[in-house]
Amino acid sequence: MVTEVNLAGVKLKNPVMTASGTFGSGEEFSEFMDLNKLGAVVTKGVANVPWMGNPTPRVAETYGGMLNAVGLQNPGIDLFVERDIPFLAKFDTRIIVNVCGRTAKDYCEVVERLASQPVDMLEINISCPNVEEGGIAFGQSAKSVEAITKEVKKCAKQPIIMKLSPNVTDIAEMAKAAEAGGADALSLINTITGMKIDIHKRKFALANKTGGLSGPAIHPVAVRMVYQAAQAVDIPIIGMGGILTAEDAVEMILAGASAVSVGTANFRNPQVTLEIIEGICEYMEEYNVEDINELIGAVG
Repeated sequence: MVTEVNLAGVKLKNPVMTASGTFGSGEEFSEFMDLNKLGAVVTKGVANVPWMGNPTPRVAETYGGMLNAVGLQNPGIDLFVERDIPFLAKFDTRIIVNVCGRTAKDYCEVVERLASQPVDMLEINISCPNVEEGGIAFGQSAKSVEAITKEVKKCAKQPIIMKLSPNVTDIAEMAKAAEAGGADALSLINTITGMKIDIHKRKFALANKTGGLSGPAIHPVAVRMVYQAAQAVDIPIIGMGGILTAEDAVEMILAGASAVSVGTANFRNPQVTLEIIEGICEYMEEYNVEDINELIGAVG
């Protein structure tokens, strides 16, 4: 049985990876699971300088998921290179670094710093607010998506994955823009903007008022967007959004994803990624699938 997949020339032993922001850089989870069994670890977002993040409360539980407004708190690239990459390099798994920034220059500084590091791919988070364009996220304008992709691609040594926001009118248009800018792969979806109000306190549940909705509640939206993006581009897609079980992961793959990222489910069960890998293999056995690549985009 073949579970290996290829993402822009980078081979993963299986299609299951972690979603940025839900797994740190793997050290905490390594106490509960074997990182060697993962297709890849996608790190928490890293910027050119430390980010403090948003004020608390930052997280709120919702029906079928959660809202977060952490604000991409991170220690910055210097500490990340010194501490997190050496830790991950000890394992037999691919390393994908999520990169965030407020300007094109910010992104490129991180990407250039990672050029000489033992990192396999870079995932570029374009849901960040573009301070040069009045705070609108890079990923909410096709023109901006293509422009930031081109800038990052110029300075990147590793293949780049553009992480698309679902908070747009036409996800296929954004996917095409990233491909036109030179993206090697896409990942989607990021969280959906949501809000929760505490009716007893008559206050917003999050200090930021709005936050990113993740978890099973968004899964059908994610499957639809992955399918639309896969129909629009010729580059590999990493599907994410509410993946809780192997069935959810297979659904994403059938929609057109070459790999999947598991996020919020990690908070509920630290071993969920390994269970999903096992479940995918059981599905392949049940339906006599010899090579997982047969399943990618198998629904037309």
